[in-house]
Amino acid sequence: MRLRVLWRRLATAAGIYGSALLGILATVVAARDLSKHDFARFALVFAATGLLQTFLDLTVDEVVVKYGNRYAARSDWGRFRRLFEICLRVKMLGGLAGTLATVGAAFLSPYIWTTGGVRTSLLIASLIPLVQAPEGMAEATLLVRNRYDVRSAMLLWSMLLRLAAVAVGARIGLVATFVAIVVAQVVATTSIAAVGLAAYRRWPRADATAIGEERAEIRGFAVQSTVASGLASLRALLPTVLVGVVARPLQVGEFRIAQAPQTAMASLSAPVRLVLLAEQTRDVEHGRSDRAFRLLRRYIASTVALAAVGVPALWFAVPPLVRAVYGARWSDAADAVRVMLLAAAVQLVFGWTKSFPVSIGRPGLRTAGQLVELATLVPLVCVLGHYHGAVGAAAGVAGGAVALAAFWTINLVRLPQTIPVESASA
Repeated sequence: MRLRVLWRRLATAAGIYGSALLGILATVVAARDLSKHDFARFALVFAATGLLQTFLDLTVDEVVVKYGNRYAARSDWGRFRRLFEICLRVKMLGGLAGTLATVGAAFLSPYIWTTGGVRTSLLIASLIPLVQAPEGMAEATLLVRNRYDVRSAMLLWSMLLRLAAVAVGARIGLVATFVAIVVAQVVATTSIAAVGLAAYRRWPRADATAIGEERAEIRGFAVQSTVASGLASLRALLPTVLVGVVARPLQVGEFRIAQAPQTAMASLSAPVRLVLLAEQTRDVEHGRSDRAFRLLRRYIASTVALAAVGVPALWFAVPPLVRAVYGARWSDAADAVRVMLLAAAVQLVFGWTKSFPVSIGRPGLRTAGQLVELATLVPLVCVLGHYHGAVGAAAGVAGGAVALAAFWTINLVRLPQTIPVESASA
């Protein structure tokens, strides 16, 4: 049993690290093959589409993980089936909302951003939220089955398709790049949905029954999770959109390159966080909250040690790495990359704040922390980005990360006092 769990964790890490590498490679290919102005447009369209998609998406994935585990533990298959039916419908509505919002942003783009020439690309990219919507439900299904290894493999497949799309499209131009990305997303969603459906059919068959007295609780959890997920997307995507408003167009491209450490650090902890979401949620629902807290302490200790060793070494390696990877024409982005490296290290240590509140059924705490972060990040990015471009915007992101760290340091001390911790033998 332990060997099988270890294998799943290793496979999960391999899939997520591979997908992160492919995502970074897609950015590198775009930066090298597109002109500097087109790469800035690419970064802006990608950020705007992702921001609207995630912010307007109704995050029922976490509802499925939380309450799917609960109903499975009770063998309450009627409510289990009803939960999945409702969440799939809600997910599709969220995708439609993201598509319509992106269309609206496309027509308003000349009045919002200093970077022009993005309307057509935004209109094409607007198809992504709707096409991608079923993918989230399929991934949640795999997490309920504790097959996070398969979920990470599907993510790797999706990113491989996206890299191929960028590699082909960027040689032609910006619009062709987004056409290729949409086609790749159709293929990815179709294949991932098929795997998720196969996993879903392995549970016992039962007629769907009404959720009943837990409906209000689930609705409240869904609302809080949606708000929290929307706020989480702002951290990664909103700064790029803001830089497009307050700074010169080419600063958008430099800032997109500066986000490489943030992407890498988030990807570094992603497999661990995915495992924690699945296992800590199961532990809590089966009366083993003490184990959930123990896993959390191990994560924090490990990431602090990793950041203490890795950040100083990477600091000196940044300038030659930027020139080697992105090309000499982007060497001015090195200072912004260094600042973002510090922000990424703090975010790595506190990466557990995305999943742990869900596992313990307290998504409101995650929302509060994210509001503190954004209340710090937004004004800093706007002001510092206006005066100092990509470097200033990166400093604004770092300020938001420190604010989030302070919030959760205080609350982590209080949590064991407010959540019952049972013994492992319970």
